[in-house]
Amino acid sequence: MPSAEETSVNEDRSPRQERPEVAPTLRDSVARAGSELIGGPAGRRMLPDGSRRLTPVAVVALTAIGLFALGMVQKLPCYNWAWFRGTSSQYTHACYSDIPHLYLGRGFSEGLIPYFDRLPGDMQYLEYPVLTGLFMQVAAWISDIGFWLGISDGDVMQQEQLYWLVNAGMLMACTAVIAVCTARTHRHRPWDGLLVALAPAFALTATINWDLFAVALTAAAMLMWSRGRVLAFGILIGLATAAKLYPVFLLAPLLPLCWRAGKWREFFTASLAAAGAWLVVNLPVMLLAPEGWKKFYTFSQERGIDFGSFWLVITQRTGEPIDVKTVNDTAILLVVAAFIGLCVLTLTAPRRPRFAQLAFLLVAVFILTNKVYSPQYVLWLIPLAALARPRWRDFLVWQACEVMYFLGIWLYLAYTTGEKHQGLPPEGYQLAIALHLLGTLYLCAVIVRDILRPERDGVRTDGSDDPSGGVLDGAGDAFVLGRAARSEQEAARAAEGPRVEWGGRPGPGTEKEPQPTA
Repeated sequence: MPSAEETSVNEDRSPRQERPEVAPTLRDSVARAGSELIGGPAGRRMLPDGSRRLTPVAVVALTAIGLFALGMVQKLPCYNWAWFRGTSSQYTHACYSDIPHLYLGRGFSEGLIPYFDRLPGDMQYLEYPVLTGLFMQVAAWISDIGFWLGISDGDVMQQEQLYWLVNAGMLMACTAVIAVCTARTHRHRPWDGLLVALAPAFALTATINWDLFAVALTAAAMLMWSRGRVLAFGILIGLATAAKLYPVFLLAPLLPLCWRAGKWREFFTASLAAAGAWLVVNLPVMLLAPEGWKKFYTFSQERGIDFGSFWLVITQRTGEPIDVKTVNDTAILLVVAAFIGLCVLTLTAPRRPRFAQLAFLLVAVFILTNKVYSPQYVLWLIPLAALARPRWRDFLVWQACEVMYFLGIWLYLAYTTGEKHQGLPPEGYQLAIALHLLGTLYLCAVIVRDILRPERDGVRTDGSDDPSGGVLDGAGDAFVLGRAARSEQEAARAAEGPRVEWGGRPGPGTEKEPQPTA
């Protein structure tokens, strides 16, 4: 039977123990200063008995929807005229979006079915994964219903406007899902969801493309894993990967984490479920329209160096092109090297890293080494950053870099497309690229520091282990290496106490062997 003291220790380490809600305004100086705008840490909307009219999750969701709406307002110059009158106007107003242009360019306005119907021009087929293609097609069907109801007449401009509005409404729903899932992933830290809801880069880039659909599925997967629902996590990751490639990288950190914790069954369950869900979605299109299905993968391989990447800076500075195959192979090697490094870090760290920390790091490496770093890719990282490093100062530093890049890319495109060359020249754009790469690297650096020095990890300051870790939360170590192994051995020796070798000479610091009495 364990002693009362041992029982108390085990209860303290239980991952299911209810902890008080963490208030960032009481722990984070930046959050505290920002809260003065709404009445200070307690807030002006607190009822006399200390209760609240809205739950934290509801506040986060409503704030996210409000900021998304402001992002739509920011696109008004383009919605009203800049998408349709000249090329450079949509860049000078920083309100570009792929959505209205691809409505015409990918055949949705003509009723063409993605992957099955060949497109006019060089693209031939839709270059998006299957589930994103379905999302785009559903929006086109809804737009057609609006056309039949008389919401829009036959004017092409009104059709594009309606299509953008329908997509914006669907993406707003995705935003609410992301906000709610992020706020609920860490049970006792719901206010960390405000990092997502108030992220300026989120509002600015939300309607550039369809990335929020995959981000919503990934956020829901993170929530399922935090609740220990391994099968649901795997299915959602598989669906998210069928909408965008990056979610599959969330499976990779689970390998060293489950290795260290001895949770192999959970790892293989999640991986097989993800593969099965991805196959169920993709298999019909693979069999019925193989040429259209593989367009996303061939386009990804053949695509040249593009905006936002350090590869573009190299080619512009040197004036020498780089072979696409060389870039692809190098990027793959860099990601593999980073994964190996994360495995070593996981197995040697003083404490097992949190799942969100490794997920952010690996997705960030994939983006940083890629041959294109589009401005909307920041959406992939924002929910993971809120879970991995919920500190307002670091988060806002990174967001400031991303906002500067958001402005930089449109000013550069205005400079290169406009006849008067008004905007940002290549040298200025290269500085903008360097700034947003360094901002992401900065956030990676502080997360690695938190892993190496877990006492600096804000999530663990209240005694938590890994609130988003699910089956990993509070689990013991089954396999460790290096410093972590030595620390465990030292802890084991300390628990055993001084050793006595009977029949031999007592060593320093040990008690003498008791002598028998007559």
